[in-house]
Amino acid sequence: MTPLVLIPGMMCDARMWGGLAAQLYPREVGHVLPTQAETVEALAAEVLAQAPPRFALAGLSMGGIIAMEVLRQAPRRVTQLALLDTNPRAELPATQAKRAGQITRALFGDLAGVLRDEMKPNYLHHGPDRTEILNLCMDMALSLGPEIFARQSRALRDRADQTATLAAFKGPALVLMGEGDTLCPRDRHDLMHSLMPQSSLVIISGAAHLPTLEQPAKTTAALQGWLDQPF
Repeated sequence: MTPLVLIPGMMCDARMWGGLAAQLYPREVGHVLPTQAETVEALAAEVLAQAPPRFALAGLSMGGIIAMEVLRQAPRRVTQLALLDTNPRAELPATQAKRAGQITRALFGDLAGVLRDEMKPNYLHHGPDRTEILNLCMDMALSLGPEIFARQSRALRDRADQTATLAAFKGPALVLMGEGDTLCPRDRHDLMHSLMPQSSLVIISGAAHLPTLEQPAKTTAALQGWLDQPF
């Protein structure tokens, strides 16, 4: 059974995946949290240094961006690819322009304010667990701290377009998003699905940017179906 490597989103840790690893038992599931570099290329190299020789790979949001770079660097090591609530394009100039102010605020002691005012409110569907999930997101981010926020922000700002990487991948693929995701909207996922016509496109109702926490049963079912595909 091929091991699975999971990469979480920006300022998240393994808790972002909820109980996924337990649900997929006895499959070996490894959580990789690359934090020591400030380019996507170097963060992907961190993942490859920790990953098995061959593995299935899933990433959400920034984790998906890093996963695409892992695939670009080591295509023969990745047997299957799942991209959740992410974006294969380089960052838009308008979004790049916001990064400097966010980094400055975070490094000068207001990481919680940046997260509260500009990021976390955009993450979630308005469901009954919204407050609990937002509190978890804040705890994950504050546990990682402002230096990691700055490094991850710079990596996202300077990332490369990965459409050619996806077009070259022929293995089993899953493109999944929460129906209400405004951070990585539907057109990005339609693009990834078109670049990988062998992929399954799954839209999770009752979720936005973090379906792993908002709709864990639906998300796990989609991931299990993807993992069960032959390669």
